[in-house]
Amino acid sequence: MRDRYDVAIVGYGPVGQALAILLGQRGWKVGVFEKQPVAYPLPRAVHFDHEVGRILQAAGIADGLVGMTEAADVYEWRNAAGETLLRFESKTSGTSGWPEANMFAQPELERLLDVRARSLPTVEVHRGHEVTGLDAADRTVGLDVAAPDGRRLAVQAGYVVGCDGANSFVRPHLGATVTDLGFFFEWLIVDVVPHEPKVWSPLNIQICDPARPTTLVSGGSGRRRWEFMRLPGEDLEELNSAETAWRLLAPWGVMAANATLERHIVYRFQARWVDTWRYGRLLLAGDAAHQMPPFAGQGMCSGLRDAANLAWKLDLVLAERAPDALLDSYASERIPHVRAIIDFSMELGRVICIADPAGAAARDAVMVAAARDGHQTTPPPSPGIGPGVLLEGDPRAGQLFVQGRVRVGSATGLFDDVVGRGWTLVSPLADPAAELEPDAAAFFAQLGGIGACVGASAPIEDLDGTYARWFEKAGVAVALQRPDFCVFGTAASLEGATALVERLRRALAW
Repeated sequence: MRDRYDVAIVGYGPVGQALAILLGQRGWKVGVFEKQPVAYPLPRAVHFDHEVGRILQAAGIADGLVGMTEAADVYEWRNAAGETLLRFESKTSGTSGWPEANMFAQPELERLLDVRARSLPTVEVHRGHEVTGLDAADRTVGLDVAAPDGRRLAVQAGYVVGCDGANSFVRPHLGATVTDLGFFFEWLIVDVVPHEPKVWSPLNIQICDPARPTTLVSGGSGRRRWEFMRLPGEDLEELNSAETAWRLLAPWGVMAANATLERHIVYRFQARWVDTWRYGRLLLAGDAAHQMPPFAGQGMCSGLRDAANLAWKLDLVLAERAPDALLDSYASERIPHVRAIIDFSMELGRVICIADPAGAAARDAVMVAAARDGHQTTPPPSPGIGPGVLLEGDPRAGQLFVQGRVRVGSATGLFDDVVGRGWTLVSPLADPAAELEPDAAAFFAQLGGIGACVGASAPIEDLDGTYARWFEKAGVAVALQRPDFCVFGTAASLEGATALVERLRRALAW
């Protein structure tokens, strides 16, 4: 164990793992401290979206995800009579080049991330080591660590990031308040491994029956998950039993003879976020910073977005290429996005979490008609991030940029794997980086920036027209993509690329 790390991460779930990898790939010394001696072996999160697929691709585990995930094409909400209330159809290739909905088992994902993190020479993972004290000073943070053998260790770090979940040890040290929307329900979560393959259509479904609101979704390849809402007055201990789980599964033809009950637990869904994600050299990410209802499948996704946003900012600050104040944009960008996702998750929760027959009938009267008219069949677009390192006044700034399949010479694949990732200037007309004036070109090169001309007959061939469609719809000539795949800003012409890069320089306070 080192005496000092550039970044210490407390917690080693998917968010802590991803952050460690994204920083370790940039060469920073990362120490991860996880109090649990072994990984939790049972399912928890079961869904990630196309954006998170691209983040996991950036973490170097894309190949390992093949065969581990199950793409979901439909997410349907029905009432007790089987009528459709909502129907979300997912594309097999979303904005980020990955399926819009991917179902998986969290232990398998964590194993992939763990192997990748431990393969990086500057990342050290310390399981069974509990952080028991933090002393944040102007230039460093002291950590008191309890080792598995009883020793008390003293470690220093440039920054500490709490990725240690809803009961975070790090969070109280920020002295932050919490906004709690008071939206909570208790559900019995039941994870099952069927003994024989079965086709479920649709793959994911919500049964909005006031007699027992129920969720049925994929738990990843070879697994299924049921969730049953706790009814008013229902005994919690009785609900959280194997006997109750089997009884509730029986109407679906699932029993001990044809399936293995992998896990059952009652979970209380929350809707809240921490108001301050940074205090000096202490930061929060993932469930330590926010919790949300599960109905949009965005809990872990939001945490991995935190990691992607924070990693490139810590990289610039640690390299002294940007002032420490850049880290303030982490929360200003991420909190509005998280709040929008929480709001949407609550809207979905209000559809299903109805145990009153009269309330359900009133809901059905409105939603069934709307679904028949085709008004409730497409999920809303992903919200943009909040104010921060973005080109002010550009309507595309803060939105996700696309990733498509490209060909360069004999190499074919997704853009990030074939061309590269990071700060990227993209145009269908010519390489925007080649059009930069000398000072802007030098600055962009220091950032490790990439220039790309992508088109049907360009040096980087746009195989499926992904980039052509984006630029045509946006009505611009140049886009500048950030390392977390958000658009910094755009320019109407190639000649505007220099001004775009200069605006980035000012935003980073170079």
